[in-house]
Amino acid sequence: MTMSLWADDSPAECRRRLADLSERISTAGSKNDLLDHIDSALSVPAPQGDSLTLETLSKTYRDQAERVDDVYKRVHRVARKGLPEVWVGDTSVLASNAASAAGRSATQMAEAFRGGAKALLELADALGDAQKQDDQGRAGLRQARSQLGGRDGWFDDLHEDDGEERARKQARGVASGGISMMHRAAVFTEHVVRAAVRDLNKWASEARAEKLHTHDLSAVDKLTLADTSAGGAPELNEILGAADLERAGRRMDRLNAADEAAMERMLARSRSPQERAYLMKALAAGHDVDEIEQFRSKIHGKGAEWLRRHLTPVVTAPDSMDDEGRADDGSNNNKDQVRFGNQLWIQGGDGSEGTCVASSTVTARAMVDPVYALGLTGGPSGHEDDPDAFRRRLVDEQHRLHEAGDGGDDWDGMAHEGQERIADSAIGGATGDDYERHDLGSADDRRAVLTRVEKAVAEGKPVPVDVKGEGGAHAMTIIGQEGGMLQVYNPWGTTTWVSENDFINGHMDKAARKGLNDAYSVYLPD
Repeated sequence: MTMSLWADDSPAECRRRLADLSERISTAGSKNDLLDHIDSALSVPAPQGDSLTLETLSKTYRDQAERVDDVYKRVHRVARKGLPEVWVGDTSVLASNAASAAGRSATQMAEAFRGGAKALLELADALGDAQKQDDQGRAGLRQARSQLGGRDGWFDDLHEDDGEERARKQARGVASGGISMMHRAAVFTEHVVRAAVRDLNKWASEARAEKLHTHDLSAVDKLTLADTSAGGAPELNEILGAADLERAGRRMDRLNAADEAAMERMLARSRSPQERAYLMKALAAGHDVDEIEQFRSKIHGKGAEWLRRHLTPVVTAPDSMDDEGRADDGSNNNKDQVRFGNQLWIQGGDGSEGTCVASSTVTARAMVDPVYALGLTGGPSGHEDDPDAFRRRLVDEQHRLHEAGDGGDDWDGMAHEGQERIADSAIGGATGDDYERHDLGSADDRRAVLTRVEKAVAEGKPVPVDVKGEGGAHAMTIIGQEGGMLQVYNPWGTTTWVSENDFINGHMDKAARKGLNDAYSVYLPD
C-alpha cells in the first residue's frame, strides 16, 4: 500500500508551491498570467505560529528543569549517605539501585526539559525571522500587482506594445524578488519546524518511566525498569524503549489475577535489573505469561553480559557517531559489527546470499523481541553459546522469511508486497503495529517522511528502508536517532550513522557502498 506524504498547507507543501510559482512568475509572458501567478502566491499561507507563545513555553520548560535539578541534588545527597541493602517496590529492587535510577531519571528529565526549551526558543526565533521575510516578500508581490494595474481585456491581451512589455518585465522583476523571499522563508520554516518536531519527539520519548502506565507496579519499579540498559552507552542502549514501556504497561493491566500474580513473582525473583527488564520486554512483544515463564527459566540468573549477547543483537558504542571519513567503497569507516561471538548477524551467514530483506527483518524482530532473539542465539534449550549453531539457525530463519515473502529463487530479491507483508507480521507482530510502505520518489518525499521515521525509531520501532542506485537495490533498517543523525543496520553485519541530509539527498551509500545512494521506500508503523 502506497501512502500520500503531503498535507495541503504543510510547510513542505507551501515551500513546494512557492518554488513552482517562482518559476512561473519569472517566465510569465503576459500581464494576466503574471497577475494570476501573483495572486496564487499571495494565497499560499504565511509561516504559522506565535513566537511569543513559544518563548513563554520555553521559559516554562527551563523553570521545570531547575526544579528537577533540585530533585536530583536531594536524591544524590541520599545516595551518598549510603543506603541499607534492603529491597523496595513490588519487584524487590535494591534501595541503592532505586536511588541510582531516580538520580539518572532526574538527570534525563532535566535534560529533556532543557532540550525542549532550547528547541522551542530556537523555533520562536527562527519563526519570527521567517515571518518577517515572508511579509517583505508579500509586500514586493503587492507592489508588483499595483504596478501592473487592472487585468487586460481579451483584445489587449493579444498585443503588447514596447511600453507595456517594459512595464510587465519591470513588475515581473519586482514580483520575482518578492516570491524568492517568500520561498526562502518557506524553506527555512520547513527546516526549523522539522528540526523542532524531531527534537521534541525525541525528548518526549526520553520521559521514560511515565510511559509505563500500569497500576500493578510501584513508582520505584517503573523507574528501575525504564533505567536499565544492556551495555555500551547507557543512554543509547536502554533495554525497554518508550514503545516497549507503553505496551508492557497496557498488557500488564489486562492480565487476569493469576497471570498478574505470576508475572509479579517472576519480576520479584529476578537476579538482576537486566533480567527483570527482559521479562517486561517479552511481555511488550506480545508473549503470554506461560511463554514468559519458559523464557524466564532459560535466562534466570544469567549475567548481564550473557543476557546482552543473547538478547540484544545491537549495542551502540559511545564513539559510534564519530566521523572517521569514508572508505574506498563509499561507506563510512566508522562501522560497528553486529556479532554473536565471532558470527555476524549477516545475510546468508557470510554475506553471499541476496536475502537482504529477510535478513534485515530477522534482526529487526530480534531487537524488539528477546524471546525470538534467544531462539536464534540460545537454541531450543536457550542455553547454547555456540556461534556455529547460531549461524545455522540464523540462515534457516532468513530463508523462512524469504519464502514467506515470496522471495526470488536462489535466495535473491523480494518484491515490495512480500517485504511489506513480512515487516508487518514479523516486526509489527512484536510491536503491535501495522507496517505500511511509503514510496519515496524524490528528496521532497524523503524530507516529508523523515519526522515520522525519526519518531518511530526514537520510540524503539525499527523502520525498514530500501535503497537503490547504479549498484542495484538493497534493504536495510533504520534503528536509532540522535539529533540530526540516523543509525542504520545493514544486513551485511554492520551498523553506522548517517545524517538527515544523507537520507534526504541520496548519500545512503555511507551505510552500504557506492551505487546504493537513494532511499526509495520506507516501511512505517502506522
